[in-house]
Amino acid sequence: MTPTLVRNQLGADASAPADAGTRARDWAEIQERMLAPLYEAVYDRMEVGAATRMLSLGCGSGLAMLVAAARGAHVTGVDSDRERLALARARLLPDAGWDDAPAHSPHPARRRARLLEDGGPAPVGADGAPYNLITVFEPIGCAAGDSEGLVPALRSAAPLAVRGATVVLTGWGPPERCATAAVLQVAARLADTARPPRTEPGRWRPTLRDDLEDVAARAGLKPDGSGRVSCPFGYADVGSAVRGLLSTGLFDAAVRATDRSQVEKEVAEALHPYQREDGTVWMPNVFRYLVCVT
Repeated sequence: MTPTLVRNQLGADASAPADAGTRARDWAEIQERMLAPLYEAVYDRMEVGAATRMLSLGCGSGLAMLVAAARGAHVTGVDSDRERLALARARLLPDAGWDDAPAHSPHPARRRARLLEDGGPAPVGADGAPYNLITVFEPIGCAAGDSEGLVPALRSAAPLAVRGATVVLTGWGPPERCATAAVLQVAARLADTARPPRTEPGRWRPTLRDDLEDVAARAGLKPDGSGRVSCPFGYADVGSAVRGLLSTGLFDAAVRATDRSQVEKEVAEALHPYQREDGTVWMPNVFRYLVCVT
């Protein structure tokens, strides 16, 4: 699956305040697909297929699960964002029948998905079969404290997996390899306009080389390989790019320090170097993944 330019949504106003539902839709319809090359690279390396029982921590609106299910995997997703999870249900459980579809169902893939809201993960199948793959596809390393909740989540999930199960963590690549890093610096600058400067979780910071390894060590996981994947961010226009980027949450501290309209204005200005003659926006990025075992 290759990154594609996202079509601008008719009638959308990039300067309008975004409620939780709008923000989740912006993530699902604009931003989430930018990470599709990362999902595909990980699944190729892990040989995801019918024998895979995957737990997706922070599954968001479910695109990574959908890709895995299309390969034949049994997938369970957990997320605390109700709006994103509702969109995942619409994608994965359109008729509310995936969890309990009868054996004679004409769509056997519908028996391979389960979604849980902010609770303890459950075994995928009715037979209590444990997971053999745990994924975290929400990239860390670009915001202060963005891995704090991940360590206890990994520790809770590990006992539900087979011994020696694979765990895949993902994060942003080096800032010099990520064009989006220059735009994300706007978040840090605007957050610093608060008096005193804000340092709460969620504030943007440069990616550190060992972010993923640090999480693995604290969660008691053993690293077993890594990789880098090119994930260009492509948008139909600046307005779509602003909406997609703000849906990530990396600008939340800046919005609290100033206001949404100011953040949108300055992000749009920072995007100008990446706008092409036809009005589209294209930013090359590299993301990392770390393969671990329980």
